[in-house]
Amino acid sequence: MSEQPIAIVTGAYRGLGRETCRQLALLGYQVVLTARREQEGQAAADALSDDGQKVLFQPLDVTDEASRIALRDRIQQDFGRLDVLVNNAGIFPDPAPGTPESSILQADLEPIRRAFETNTLSALRLCQLLIPLMDGEGRVVNLSSGMGQLSDMNGYCPGYRLSKTAMNAVTRIIADELGADSRIKINSVCPGWVRTEMGGPNAHLSIEEGVKGIIWAATLPADGPSGGFFRHGEPIPW
Repeated sequence: MSEQPIAIVTGAYRGLGRETCRQLALLGYQVVLTARREQEGQAAADALSDDGQKVLFQPLDVTDEASRIALRDRIQQDFGRLDVLVNNAGIFPDPAPGTPESSILQADLEPIRRAFETNTLSALRLCQLLIPLMDGEGRVVNLSSGMGQLSDMNGYCPGYRLSKTAMNAVTRIIADELGADSRIKINSVCPGWVRTEMGGPNAHLSIEEGVKGIIWAATLPADGPSGGFFRHGEPIPW
């Protein structure tokens, strides 16, 4: 069994997920990069390994139960434990913000269902499967968004907004059930508006800047917070 701390990052063949893998590997974690697209995922893991960090690849369709269980079984068999879970995989299924089709009053329910399945329920299920492998100590990072903040909720894009608001509820519920004295810390993180394929070229932050808050939450000390919502390591309203 590995002496290194073990980290899983979902949806990690590009963007924030890939950079999270790179930075965790640099910090000494044995990183398992997961992605639904096997060819791209393996290529990303190989490229990161070529840079000197050993990054493993595991195919994962976060919406498929057999795929989720296969990930759990591999971690259990190969390492016997898990230290960090970063639920990064997500989709933005809505039409362009501000267009009539993206109004909640006109929205097709099917993209909203897909958003919940990918952005919320998959993360919940992975928590159910993988938190038991943390053996009472670990870190869970749920990638959320300011678009899911009830305190600053705007119109349009209901699939993404609703799924991220629900993701925040998952964070709060799990944190409460684990208890205030738990050594497993679970938090929601908004990376900010980042220049990824989802965020677009006009976003304010580079990928490296967006990842800082993710790494902060993944490497919290024993007295770190749990059950919170953070951007760049600072608490933000729900």
